[in-house]
Amino acid sequence: MKMIDLRSDTVTLPTPDMMQAIAEAELGDDVFREDPTINKLQELAARTFGKEAALLVTSGTQANMVSVLAHCRPGDEVILEADSHLQYYEVGGLAAVAGVTPRLIEGDRGRFTAAQVQEAARGEDIYFPNTTLLEIENTHNRAGGTCWTPSQVAEVAKAAHDLRMKVHIDGARIFNAAVALDVGVKDYARHVDSLMFSLSKGLSCPVGSVVVGDSDFIERARKKRKMLGGGMRQAGIIAAPGIVALNKMVPRLKEDHDNARRLAEYLGMFDGLKIDLSTVQTNMVLVDVADTGLTGQEFRDRAAEKGLLISVFGPHLVRFVTHYGITAADVDEAAGIIESMLPRCSGNACAIG
Repeated sequence: MKMIDLRSDTVTLPTPDMMQAIAEAELGDDVFREDPTINKLQELAARTFGKEAALLVTSGTQANMVSVLAHCRPGDEVILEADSHLQYYEVGGLAAVAGVTPRLIEGDRGRFTAAQVQEAARGEDIYFPNTTLLEIENTHNRAGGTCWTPSQVAEVAKAAHDLRMKVHIDGARIFNAAVALDVGVKDYARHVDSLMFSLSKGLSCPVGSVVVGDSDFIERARKKRKMLGGGMRQAGIIAAPGIVALNKMVPRLKEDHDNARRLAEYLGMFDGLKIDLSTVQTNMVLVDVADTGLTGQEFRDRAAEKGLLISVFGPHLVRFVTHYGITAADVDEAAGIIESMLPRCSGNACAIG
């Protein structure tokens, strides 16, 4: 049976160009800074974001952790949105690895305001930890792929900088935000001290993320990466598809956004499903299935039986993610599978079809 996999854009496979680049990559020892392909990727990433330097790391979680470690000391405090990936999905690393305390802001679709930052920052007091870092997630995963605009980032970053805090963007899908809003990634990066982006999500690389910032920050992050076991050797085979991704894969993200919108509009017509179309800004669709009488897990399992893979995002919430390799025809087929699962009534009795 054919499976349509809409669980995440992490399931993407590398393009033929990426496979060729992997096979042909020049290699060296990156701990000695002698891998020419890694050096090329890092230089390209720094230029793309208008920053002084960049660092290839193994994953988005490692990217965020080395950034926190480079900006903060144990006992410090980080302000971040309550449902942010760094708080929700990164295994408690803020406390367990970095030794810092999260101070959470309740956002609106993942976004918050300068006034909320000012209220959360507690200032100098013998009883309080030092608030040294503000973290922003763009796009915001648990909000359904919603975007911060550059002006919104500028506003909260200024508030943080005025309070002598650093600002980091978890930009795992920052290119999705930039494409959706038709802005440049430099328009985000210029307002913050560091930013990470994932190669292995919408950009379709097999592994890796990149952190960008000024040279001093990247040197600190490089040492923290080594501490976390991320001192890579001949890792140009990871970097090579990243170069292809930055050069070729960004414009096609619009196709993923169009497919997500197409899917959301189809599903929004079906009784029993609730979708907030205002949150469908990039490549994600969140669907409340409570009115079907199924839990999120039951809905996911029944979809899988029919050839559609999706993710559970809450007791009655499921998520669909479009990505490279998913076509408009796949979206139409996925909508048909969902329609076949919805309650069908005969007389006074209803049952899931």
